Amino acid sequence: MNSILETIPEYDVVVLGAGIAGLSTSVAAAQAGLRVALLEKTVNIGGSSAMSGGFFAFSGTDEQTAAGVEDSEELFLHDLLEVGSHANDPKLLKAYLNNQQATYQWLKDLGITFSTLELSSGQSTARSHLSPIKDLLAKLQASLAEQGGALFTEHAATALTRGRSGRVNGVTALGPDGATSFRTRGGVVIASGGFSRGTDLLRTFAPEQLAALPYGGIGNTGDGLKMAWKLGAGLADMAYISGTYGSHPATGMDFHELLTAYYMGAIIVNKHGRRFTDESQSYKTLGAATLTQPEGLGFEIFDSVVRARSHPGVPLNDVGFLEDIGHVIKADSLEELAAEAGIDVPGLLATVETYNNAVGGKIEDEFARTALCNGVGELVPISKAPFYAYPAKTLMTSTYCGITITPEARVTAVDGEVIPGLYAVGEVTGGFHGAAYMTGTSLGKGAVFGRIAAATIAQELATVPRN
Repeated sequence: MNSILETIPEYDVVVLGAGIAGLSTSVAAAQAGLRVALLEKTVNIGGSSAMSGGFFAFSGTDEQTAAGVEDSEELFLHDLLEVGSHANDPKLLKAYLNNQQATYQWLKDLGITFSTLELSSGQSTARSHLSPIKDLLAKLQASLAEQGGALFTEHAATALTRGRSGRVNGVTALGPDGATSFRTRGGVVIASGGFSRGTDLLRTFAPEQLAALPYGGIGNTGDGLKMAWKLGAGLADMAYISGTYGSHPATGMDFHELLTAYYMGAIIVNKHGRRFTDESQSYKTLGAATLTQPEGLGFEIFDSVVRARSHPGVPLNDVGFLEDIGHVIKADSLEELAAEAGIDVPGLLATVETYNNAVGGKIEDEFARTALCNGVGELVPISKAPFYAYPAKTLMTSTYCGITITPEARVTAVDGEVIPGLYAVGEVTGGFHGAAYMTGTSLGKGAVFGRIAAATIAQELATVPRN
């Protein structure tokens, strides 16, 4: 390997990470006429985005209108604040809401389609729009190439560089041929994702989450966060790191396996057959609760009524697919189900009886559950055979926290001052989600703030002559 530091021609913007955030930034910047270099640490584009379910949270869409779904930006904001326990930054939420419809249309203009509309975690109305995520990422990559943007795979950024004025003016990256210096006149955009595989950062900020199943892109070790932190960047939401509940213990890298039968009417019990939380909460909140249970294991228990609500081919809701691969246990009675799943039989029977009495209005629910998901949907008893159990653990998909930014995607230091020339978008940023996460806002904020960052840099460069 060549140890000599090579410097290549200057770009208008250098973007780190080729997931939804980095690709959106790069395509939007190239469309604005900027010279773009997109650096990806691994061999392939996509990162955690390629492993996601493919949901985007938007309101005021054609799909909502066609389905008769009533929504508004005001309700969207209310839900974001509620699910985030009002710990999120309202300025970032408003920036998202002010730009989400334009981003939705931008994606559709690129040929992206949204096939399914779902109600999911953190939402009081259906606003999760499903798109085949790998096709979407491929279309963004193709658009970048058409616009003349440069993609460098297997280039791991190692350090940010600054000029005499203190402005970030480039990055050093280690590629197949050695170290390379990428110079930029507009700035560097960090879009390197979270640190779901960064055991050092997890050990520092959330050691209890090391018990969760590791997931997310193989490059998600926190490189971008640490480079910005080294320059004095502020951090937000680090106290709220939590995995997502609902993945089978055998979940691997091959596909995104997450079942949210609890949002269709299932309950969650531990090995003793006992419920331990309100199942209608955010699956991030459920993830934290499940880690405290024996073996970190929770069983989604449901009957034929809930099974009939399965949506074939739709991530989070496809029970049939999980049955086909042997991850769902089925039995004609609750006794048989408990015995086969390794759940305490008397415990499960008592729990289901108590729960059904609460659903029937005879008693108050012991965990104050009143709805299927986020206050929406009518509860149903677990009473009609056959019965089902899905053993699941907490999956560390993404960390939903990180670098502090302004609504224009500029990185701010610990004292709140902007670090000139440094931007951040997507899962490497903090402040947006707060205490918990709404389905679809991870991919959504990657695309929305990616376009915002590109527009910010293009506007700043409009009056600066090129060399």
